Amino acid sequence: MGSRKIFFIILMLCSSPLYAQFRLDLESGAVFGTNYNKVRIPNVGGTQVNLANDLSIDPKIFYRIRGTYTIAKRHNISALYAPLSVKYHGTFDKNVNFNGINYPAGQPSEVFYKFNSYRLTYRYDFVAKTRWRVGLGLTAKIRDADVRFKNESYDTHFDNVGFVPLVNFYASYKPSYRWSVILEGDALAAKQGRAEDIFVGAAYQVNPKFGIKAGYRVVEGGADSDEVYNFNWINYASVGVLLTL
Repeated sequence: MGSRKIFFIILMLCSSPLYAQFRLDLESGAVFGTNYNKVRIPNVGGTQVNLANDLSIDPKIFYRIRGTYTIAKRHNISALYAPLSVKYHGTFDKNVNFNGINYPAGQPSEVFYKFNSYRLTYRYDFVAKTRWRVGLGLTAKIRDADVRFKNESYDTHFDNVGFVPLVNFYASYKPSYRWSVILEGDALAAKQGRAEDIFVGAAYQVNPKFGIKAGYRVVEGGADSDEVYNFNWINYASVGVLLTL
């Protein structure tokens, strides 16, 4: 096959609607508060505490990395790594039974709360127009959670790794070429618990390869099982960069 034919085939593939595009979303910011973080471990016999009310939270910087591969402008396959760990400190005003150990009231205590998330998502954009893009999909999430209580006498933790299916959604509106308003997230509710991870904000496209975004993110939900009761609401102030390759 001649070089001219090879060049022509490559040119046709690049201009074809099947041509794929990769996007990298790098997000960071601050965890600026928790509305509540209710913990009772074990669920039967443990003491329920609300870490957001009973203790103080240390300021925390977070980051998330998402890579998205878009095929034919509508099919989106993405992988997300979203680690999260926060630290609470203070004293409880009551005795707390956590993981089989009694933490006396009035003693300085620290609680380390980890909730890492690994997700694989497929989304189909059923609206893919110049101004509007709207899609729905499915997310397979692996959660890696750990709650650790520590004071001068005791140090114990309870970890939990599990699979959670979620519904993925995305909607964006472009009032102009460079600006976009975005609503996106993963969410699902069931008898055993619920999970929501939602971002709302705006993005500015500096050039075809580079953009920036800013907004508010909320992570809410939890589980009520035989072993553990934990429901939390965490607020984020979020900024990020968008790289198109």
